[in-house]
Amino acid sequence: MEMFNHSRVSEFVLLGLTDSPELQIFFFVMFSIFYLMTMLGNCLILLTVLSTSHLHSPMYFLLSNLSLIDMCLSSFATPKMIMDFSVQHKTISFEGCISQIFFLHLFTGTEIVLLISMSFDRYIAICKPLHYSSIMSHRVCVGLVVTSWTVGFLHTVSQLAFTLYLPFCGPNVVDSFFCDLPLVIQLACIDIYFLGIFMISTSGVIALVSFLLLLTSYITVLVTIKDHSSIGSSKAFSTCTAHFIVVLMFFWPCIFIYVWPCTNFLVDKVLSVFYTIFTPFLNPLIYTLRNQEVKTAVKKKLSNQHLNLGKTIPIYPMQ
Repeated sequence: MEMFNHSRVSEFVLLGLTDSPELQIFFFVMFSIFYLMTMLGNCLILLTVLSTSHLHSPMYFLLSNLSLIDMCLSSFATPKMIMDFSVQHKTISFEGCISQIFFLHLFTGTEIVLLISMSFDRYIAICKPLHYSSIMSHRVCVGLVVTSWTVGFLHTVSQLAFTLYLPFCGPNVVDSFFCDLPLVIQLACIDIYFLGIFMISTSGVIALVSFLLLLTSYITVLVTIKDHSSIGSSKAFSTCTAHFIVVLMFFWPCIFIYVWPCTNFLVDKVLSVFYTIFTPFLNPLIYTLRNQEVKTAVKKKLSNQHLNLGKTIPIYPMQ
C-alpha cells in the first residue's frame, strides 16, 4: 500500500451521467432493470450450457465464458452508478478508483482475447471441419480461456504500473460515472500529456488490431459459407453473424475512446454506457435469438423449471 501514499488525494468526485434530478430518477429505474436483466440473461445462458449435455462443445464452452465475463464487466461499475443516482455528492475512494481501472481493463482485455478465440473456433469448424475435433480439444479450449484471463491480467497490470506512481495532489473531479484511465491521468499534478496519450492509445491500437483480425477471420468464414449452400451452411452463417454483431458492439466504443483519447466527454460517456451496460445486456439476446440450439435449450430449461415448480405446489382438497 506504500505506493498509494504518494497521492494526497484520498477520493475522487464522479460527475455521473447527468445532474438533472428527473433524468437521474429515470436512469435509476432504467439501468436497474438493464442490470438485473443482464445478470439474469447471462446467468441463464451459463446455467443452460452447463446443464445441457448436447451444448458441451467448444463453441458453447467459450460462449458460457463470455457470459461470465459480461456479468463481471457489467458489475465493476454499474451497481455504484445506480446507487449514485440517489445521492447528491458522488465520490469514490482513491483505492476504489484504481480498482475500477484494474477490473475494467482486466475484463475488457480478457473479452477481446476470448472473442478472438471464438472466431478461431468458428474458423476451424467451417474452414477445416475434418480437423475440428482434434484441433478444438477440451485442453485447447481450457487453454484459450486461461490465455484470455492471463492476457487481460497482464494488460491491466501494465496500465496500472503507469498510473499508480502518478502524483495526484489537486484536481479530483472525474467527468464520468466511473474511473477510467483517459480521465484519471489528466488529474495528475505533472505534465504527462504525450506519455499519457501513448499509454492510452496503446489500448486503442490493441483493440483496433484485434478488431481487424476478427474482421478478416469472419470475412474468410463467410466467404467459405457462401460457397456451400446447405442447411448446415445457413446455420453456420447465422452463428457467425451473431458473433460478429457482438464483436462490432464491443469494439467500436473501445476503439473510439482509446484511439482518440481526450475528445468529447459527452460522447465518451455514451460510449462507456454502451460497452459496460448495453453490450453485456444485448449479448444473451443476440445469442438466444440468433442461435436455435441455445434458444431451444433455454426454452426447455424454463419449461422444465415451470413443471417442477407446479409439482411442488400442494393441492389441498376442498372441504
